[in-house]
Amino acid sequence: MEQSDREETGSAPGRMPLNAGDTGYGRVPGPGLSGSEVASESAPLLIPVPEPESVQEWQPMSKQQLEVAAGGPGWRKVRCYLVLLFWLAWVAMLATSIAIVVMSPRPVATPLRWWQKSLFYQLQPDLFTEGQAEESGGVNALCEQLPYLRSLGIGALILEGLFDKEASPFNVTATGERYSTLAQIQHLLAESNKAGLKVVLDFCQLDLLGPQDVSGNAEEPSNTHVLRFWLEQGVDGFAICDTDAAYSEKTLLEWRGVFKEFSKKEEEEERIVVVKQTQDALFPLNNVTLVDVVMKSILPSSPHLLSAQEVAVAIETRLQTREEDIWPSWKIGGKASHDLKKLLLVLMMTLPGSPAVQYDEDIDQTQNVSLKAGSSHGEMNEPSDTRTDKKKAKRLAVALFTSLSRSRAREEALLYGSFTFLPFNSSTNSSTNSSTSTLPSPPSLAVLAYLRSWGCVHFLILLNVGPEVHALDPAWAPSLPKAGVFVSSTGMDRLGAMTLDTLELQPHEAIVIKLFEAGSYS
Repeated sequence: MEQSDREETGSAPGRMPLNAGDTGYGRVPGPGLSGSEVASESAPLLIPVPEPESVQEWQPMSKQQLEVAAGGPGWRKVRCYLVLLFWLAWVAMLATSIAIVVMSPRPVATPLRWWQKSLFYQLQPDLFTEGQAEESGGVNALCEQLPYLRSLGIGALILEGLFDKEASPFNVTATGERYSTLAQIQHLLAESNKAGLKVVLDFCQLDLLGPQDVSGNAEEPSNTHVLRFWLEQGVDGFAICDTDAAYSEKTLLEWRGVFKEFSKKEEEEERIVVVKQTQDALFPLNNVTLVDVVMKSILPSSPHLLSAQEVAVAIETRLQTREEDIWPSWKIGGKASHDLKKLLLVLMMTLPGSPAVQYDEDIDQTQNVSLKAGSSHGEMNEPSDTRTDKKKAKRLAVALFTSLSRSRAREEALLYGSFTFLPFNSSTNSSTNSSTSTLPSPPSLAVLAYLRSWGCVHFLILLNVGPEVHALDPAWAPSLPKAGVFVSSTGMDRLGAMTLDTLELQPHEAIVIKLFEAGSYS
């Protein structure tokens, strides 16, 4: 009986039943299940700890993966936004730059008249004598060279010595001994007009008022018919001296009336009056507009060649006593050596005003017959080395002249820029010059310097009048840019970039330098 009960209960003596009811061990309800539902299930006594998930390491995308990712819509939007942002930024910078350029203050240049932009070329009187005309062609040879002179940058001719001092220019209009000269002048005027050259007649030291009565008054109030005659021939102006009787307000007012008549008829540019200053100071007129150009000499008149020291003193005196009322025209005037003449040419071409160059064989057209009588015959008897040296000197002279004229024509700073005379120090002389009324000591006058400026453009002109080499002191003009480029020099052997700290001036050398800040190419 007891055995059968034990069999029914499924247990044996001494053994624990598997299912011991609600209070038995090992019966743990599973998650989410009631105890009745899992009463017949057994669970382990220990719950296993889950293993940590494996972390995927970062790896760069391959080319194929990048192409797939870049083609997605998100990247397309990003690229469109970046391109749009770039162009908006570019347009904004461009608009800002234009606004800065437009709104920034700039120097306003006064429009220049034709005589303010022209280079005057003075012709010697002996070109028009009858003997000169027979030997070298005279006016005909000059007419052949007019296009060549125009190519050098010359804009106007000043014809000198056409009339005898004892005679009046009225007599030229009559027939007689000088009729051939009149025909030559008319031919020259016509050819000059074709070549684009202006012509100014020199009436200096001539009696332009005609015969006078006992009281000193001219029998004809105004001999303006002479002006009308030459204006009809195509003359563009007249030159007189400050010592002539015609240099008066009354006479010049009458001349202005005649000029206005021809300006209205022919609708051409204005005719001008050039006054040659022969005295230390020009006699002032009440109406300064009656005179267009005052021609001044840089060197004083002297029967002998001026020394380097005299030339230096004359240059500095002239630079410190410049007048701004009337447009100046510069000529050499006095006598100087050949080397100093080249230096003075650089000076004239870079000063404010219009340079007036005297006729020079060095810039004559070498392939044509020289205008000087007998010069071609003399050259044939010279040694070949001498002829070679002369040809080389002519080429250098033409190159210097052309370089200066072209620089002056295209550079605003050399046309109407400001002028600043600079005190100078050299490494061989520690004394400092001052631009006061007292002239410096003689040794310090060996080198002169001045600056032509327009806006941000600066041209430095250095003149070494002395016979020694001079180096620039590093402390000289500290406010100037140190870097620059050579524009021209008397020896035409200066090319390329330069720095002021390493520059040395050769004897009798003049240099034109365009300065700019380091790293700038303006």
